[in-house]
Amino acid sequence: MSLLSIFSLALALFVLAATPGPGLFATISRSLASGFVPSLGVIAGIVTGDIVFLLFAILGMSVIAQTMGNFFAAVKIIGGAYLIFLGLKIWMSKPPSVRQTNENNGLKYGNYLTGLIITLSNPKVILFYCGFLPSFMDLSSLGLFDICIATVTVSIVLSSVLMFYAYLANRARQFFDSPRSVKRLNRTAGGVMIATGVAIAANS
Repeated sequence: MSLLSIFSLALALFVLAATPGPGLFATISRSLASGFVPSLGVIAGIVTGDIVFLLFAILGMSVIAQTMGNFFAAVKIIGGAYLIFLGLKIWMSKPPSVRQTNENNGLKYGNYLTGLIITLSNPKVILFYCGFLPSFMDLSSLGLFDICIATVTVSIVLSSVLMFYAYLANRARQFFDSPRSVKRLNRTAGGVMIATGVAIAANS
């Protein structure tokens, strides 16, 4: 890959990651509800899903990826229901202090699964890698080293943008330490998570 190709890919990924969508909302909600560290699990799942579709596109399996997207209604419903469940759990949770919540929450497989399901069932991501990306990059000419560079670029750009939003959400969370404030914050985060789940399920 040339430097221009790498820069173009990074710029396109930046726009994709920064555009409001289920992945971004889920990351912010998890960071608001549980802190920065738990949101890293969601981000890791999102990045993994993007790498899967990147490899599909590079290996010439765009048709398979698009077919997966068309027949992923069940996964979308399950993923949407799971997000709604998490949102309700956050909404109804007792309001411990922010500091205590940050200490008790770490990386969990459920957060990773949330991010992965969101990405695998997101038509915007499928369209980007299987439709838009091949239009400005000759994916068929990429060698093993180029594939590694593309994968690293995806990982760095997406994780950086999402971690930035998660960090801002966590910093905003630090200002709320009273039980009443934490309760309102949990309801906000839970409401966003529920809305994201409904949107995913409704588009299945």
